[in-house]
Amino acid sequence: MDLINLRILDVLDIVLVAFLLYYIYKLVKGTAAINIFIGIVMIYLVWKLTQFLAMEMLSSVLGEFIGVGMFALIVVFQQEIRKFLLMIGSTNFGRRRKFLRQLKFIRDTPEDSVNNVKEIIDACMNMGKTNTGALIVIKRNTSLDFVKTSGDSMDIIVNTPILESIFYKNSPLHDGAMIIEDNHIVATRVILPVSNDNDMPLRFGLRHRAAVGITEKTDALALVVSEETGKLSYIKNGEFVIFKTQEELEEKIKRDLA
Repeated sequence: MDLINLRILDVLDIVLVAFLLYYIYKLVKGTAAINIFIGIVMIYLVWKLTQFLAMEMLSSVLGEFIGVGMFALIVVFQQEIRKFLLMIGSTNFGRRRKFLRQLKFIRDTPEDSVNNVKEIIDACMNMGKTNTGALIVIKRNTSLDFVKTSGDSMDIIVNTPILESIFYKNSPLHDGAMIIEDNHIVATRVILPVSNDNDMPLRFGLRHRAAVGITEKTDALALVVSEETGKLSYIKNGEFVIFKTQEELEEKIKRDLA
């Protein structure tokens, strides 16, 4: 009986470790940290191999490197750790279905709303032609409740005319950011945390810094229309994503939201 319990616990241990590694990989996927993460996994596997082969000297060196490296990881993965803890802390465990969907245990049914990416991009392109500034944040997994409360609560289905009218220069709602969740505009005039990145080019203004700031602290996506140039920027994980055409941008956003 003890042997059976031990085997069950071993299987559970393996599943939990695999689960943890999978979500760490998802968290750093698409960022510069992914290469560091893969390198760490490879070093760990080599360390375990040297232990198995009784290569005492190399095993000792790698063991010391991994032990000291844990402190370096906290610095290297500062933003990713923040996102992970924010995702856990902002999860409403009382809403079980939403929590399971957040962890991808269940998928949205066809009846569940999805973001109409084309409508959003069309609105941004139209606003760019008239140099109408706009900042749109699209929620993914991390809750944005901590910033939504700074703005005006809404519940409007996303469509191009609505988006354009909200950011119209004479509109009382145009200032600040818009939050979109599940194809609904849930907040406007939202105040976002601003990035302190000193390497950002001076041509980018407060809207771009706010977009970088929110995508550094959460896994949300951000679209910014420049009021000066009318150009559209797509920001993810605190970085500007390059695209050539509207169709390419639409595919990138759909893939990131999937």
